[in-house]
Amino acid sequence: MTYQQTLDYLFAQLPMYQRLGPAAYKADLSNTLAISRYLGHPEKSFRSIHIAGTNGKGSVAHMMASVLQSQGYATGLATSPHLKDFRERIRINGRLIPKNYVSRFAVKHKAFFDTLRPSFFEMAMAMTFAYFADRGVDIAVVETGLGGRLDSTNIITPELSVITNIGLDHTQLLGNTLAGIAAEKAGIIKEGVGVVVGRRQPDIHGIFEQTARRQGATLQVATDVFELVSVSETIRHGIPGLVAGVRQKGGGSCEYFLDLPGHYQQENLLTALAAFEALAHGDRFRVSARAIAGGLSAVRANTGLRGRWEVMGRNPLILCDTAHNADAIRQVCKQLLSVPHKSLLMVMGMVEDKERDSILGLLPPEADYYFCRPAVPRGLNARKLASDASFRGLRGKAYDSVQMALEAAKNDASADDLIFVGGSTFVVSEVI
Repeated sequence: MTYQQTLDYLFAQLPMYQRLGPAAYKADLSNTLAISRYLGHPEKSFRSIHIAGTNGKGSVAHMMASVLQSQGYATGLATSPHLKDFRERIRINGRLIPKNYVSRFAVKHKAFFDTLRPSFFEMAMAMTFAYFADRGVDIAVVETGLGGRLDSTNIITPELSVITNIGLDHTQLLGNTLAGIAAEKAGIIKEGVGVVVGRRQPDIHGIFEQTARRQGATLQVATDVFELVSVSETIRHGIPGLVAGVRQKGGGSCEYFLDLPGHYQQENLLTALAAFEALAHGDRFRVSARAIAGGLSAVRANTGLRGRWEVMGRNPLILCDTAHNADAIRQVCKQLLSVPHKSLLMVMGMVEDKERDSILGLLPPEADYYFCRPAVPRGLNARKLASDASFRGLRGKAYDSVQMALEAAKNDASADDLIFVGGSTFVVSEVI
């Protein structure tokens, strides 16, 4: 099979959460464990870092991979979902898995997959672990897909577990309370393996403490180790980002340039720094101060990260961001209002299984809205979204596609306006 034929087969034959939503989710590890046995347990042949959380886990994963790569380690990076190409999910030192590897893997194991009928994500993680094992990576940074306890990534025994902030997302699968979601995320904590939590959330922190205690795992909170003393936006060598002054509590201070300009990255930065501090204490994967600074300044270049507060055009300024739940949208809207502009135009689309009422309540009422439906089966009808938004006092029109909505916004905008594109990862994937 060609690469495109392989993708057509995978997308058609294997239930895919990215397209179908909850119907594609399998709440157990039986298929994952069966595939692992069949492949000879490839996940046991390399060391790893495991990252879960509601928001920030992808950014932290890319930051850590960039730093490890800057240190000279052959670094695997496993993330999801992809924006444009399936291969974005599987990288080594920033390079996408080769197309011929994807095709050979699918053809070689097609009979087994046809019999087992795994989900798309179960198959993707099997391919990921096999590829990292075949290429002999020194370490892999592995982001969970959904949840943690029953996620297909949760067969690894990592050097360190990392849990970013917890919010309400995927409630129909993980539970509709922060405590229930935190318990699922805490499921990645392994016996004797240290864990770093991004920040102390009082209502749920006890869940992480209890789980860590039960597993005999050392627990650290990033904001107990590092604090942000200054932050400002800047452009270095044509690259927009943040300059952050960070102090290690009980220690010295350091300034970092992070090439990810979203304000929400401040918390992710502290989480990544605390993770490297925890790794150093265990004498497992030491990285130099130079590698940390260099890796953080080149996350996009080293890893190919896209869709985080990304500038898509100027005059008018066009920004996109993959934020797609209430906590993330709140952060994005706060930063949007801090960007100088005359008028704000919002190109927004969502998927059907999101808690859209809470998200709509956070959007700025002074903006003009261009509602659209992302081109996936889960995509929410743009007219339905516009109707729901009108009850929240948001004014706008519905468009049949993301591109039509964006073109309409660009036609209406003047040079000093601001256009934002978001609401869903799938909306962003159509414009980058």
